[in-house]
Amino acid sequence: MRCSPKHSREICNAIRGMMLDKATKLLESVIEEKTWLPYKRHRKQRPHHAGMKKWPSGGHPVNASQQILKVLKNAESNADNKGLDIDRLKIVHAATQRGRTYKKFIPRAFGRSTAYNEDTSHIEIVLEEVG
Repeated sequence: MRCSPKHSREICNAIRGMMLDKATKLLESVIEEKTWLPYKRHRKQRPHHAGMKKWPSGGHPVNASQQILKVLKNAESNADNKGLDIDRLKIVHAATQRGRTYKKFIPRAFGRSTAYNEDTSHIEIVLEEVG
């Protein structure tokens, strides 16, 4: 996925252990920028916001939320195809690893250029039927 590995990691930590419908609603509200996600690891240069209650810093990682929501919808379709009950699905594993970096360059003045890299992420989601 072409999204930030840092944002993906924070989202995966937030949705791990949730039921599938609750995680989907959470990601949709983050995309609409109504809910804040806490940044527990990558938070040094992040300011505090009034919407954050328990954690000192957080944000709205919209692009990473859209990409992970696609993965959740895909996992839901796969579970439905296998005959599992969608209402009882729980996220038991959600992880992300840093993918390859696409190297790009922006032309600058006097024949120089500046590196402009794009990070990617590998996202893993495992669902289990509870009950």
